[in-house]
Amino acid sequence: MSLENHSNAEKLRDSGYRPLTAQEALAEKINERMHALIAKGYTREEAMGMLFPGTVMDPKVLESLLAALMGGSHILLFGPSGTGKTSLAKELWDLFPKKVYVVDGCPVQDDPMSVIDPSFHSKVRCCPSCESRFGKGEGVFDPASVDASSVPVKVLELREGYGLARVQGSSEVFPDNLTGIYNLHKLEEIGDPTSPLILEPGKLLQANRGLLLVDEVGKLPLGTQNVLLQALQEGIVTPAKSRETFPASFVAVTTSNLKDLDAINEPLNDRLSNIYVDYIKDHGKNRSMIDIAAPDRRVDIFFPEIYVHAAVFVVEAWRDLSVDIPELTEVGSNRTILDTVSRSMAFSILRNEPSISYTSFENGVRDALFGRIRARGGDSFLRNEEILNEFLEGNLPLALERAFRVYWCTFFRRELSSSVPRAEKLARSISKGTVPKGEDGDLLRNFIIRTERMKGQLKDDDVVSRVVDILNSMEDFGCTEER
Repeated sequence: MSLENHSNAEKLRDSGYRPLTAQEALAEKINERMHALIAKGYTREEAMGMLFPGTVMDPKVLESLLAALMGGSHILLFGPSGTGKTSLAKELWDLFPKKVYVVDGCPVQDDPMSVIDPSFHSKVRCCPSCESRFGKGEGVFDPASVDASSVPVKVLELREGYGLARVQGSSEVFPDNLTGIYNLHKLEEIGDPTSPLILEPGKLLQANRGLLLVDEVGKLPLGTQNVLLQALQEGIVTPAKSRETFPASFVAVTTSNLKDLDAINEPLNDRLSNIYVDYIKDHGKNRSMIDIAAPDRRVDIFFPEIYVHAAVFVVEAWRDLSVDIPELTEVGSNRTILDTVSRSMAFSILRNEPSISYTSFENGVRDALFGRIRARGGDSFLRNEEILNEFLEGNLPLALERAFRVYWCTFFRRELSSSVPRAEKLARSISKGTVPKGEDGDLLRNFIIRTERMKGQLKDDDVVSRVVDILNSMEDFGCTEER
């Protein structure tokens, strides 16, 4: 969106400008984007997913999130570790409207209408600096008495520190990290407590007009949580060492793992719309994470789709176990799915392989899962390694079998029209390590070329040959069951 330049608040007001709070601006943007996508023919579910192109999420979660945001709520995304909560929160910033009108010289990017419009001022007051600059100097600040032509206006593109603030929850985040402080040395030099040069904005004031992202909010000390609570309740912040209060109009999006939920102050939690983010149950969506995570990554090694699906099945199988061991909470995360692929490729690179071998794949999956064990003292790490070793021994072959079924049975139903005689004839040829020339052989060859996404530097014939080798390692080509 492009904004016209207006030199002062009077001209801005006369242009028909309609001021919006941060919540209203985001809600309007969401509504606008959704309508535009649906008008192009996308379904509602597809449109919601397209608002967050870098995150794979259950449509019900996206719907709940968008509904809460459009309703003006602040958000708490909570759930198991590694479900995409932080990624989803960060993508909201990409959706947020960035260009805004601000009072030129304001330390917290006030909307000019906060200074001159009594109605909007009652919703979002202006800062003490703007009150001092444009007010009459006596009594309560009255926006109706301000000379609008004296209020300079500029267009600002919101960015980190100016409309976007991030907080990583930890015991080291103190209240003044959020509130900011008044620099008493500068105050002594300048002598004016309302000067914008005195204020060193904290995260809450940096987020004014935009978005505040708080990762792992339950790890914040109680005093720091209370500062956030005041900002959400009253829309104001009082910097440390100051008697002045500043506007804090932002959308807060917080995250928490399950184990930290009880550490969140109840009054603060009451101010947040709680949205549970679980692991994705849909295998296809989990598979798509690999493509989304690195769409432009140069892949020099052929990574067969059967192995990719098997890697995803392994992590899904671990999730189904619901192992309640704190050190193993990250093993089932979305990050592990991505690691299984990157580690397997790394092993192949070290071995100078043009195509992922089963050995490299097996080592990559094992290392990816082991790498998510949270190290602790004593022999707990060794015990956890044993748990994972036992799991992989039983589940890696099963995952490979399931991946083979997905691959072969998709071909069987889609290309062979579920014809058992045709499949058996083709399977006999494959068992000899060849793909016959002719109709069904050509169908398989073309299916492989279309299906394989990470071909590396291999030519199509070599890709087909490698996939046939993997298919030939399987004993049963039957597709009588839906698996």
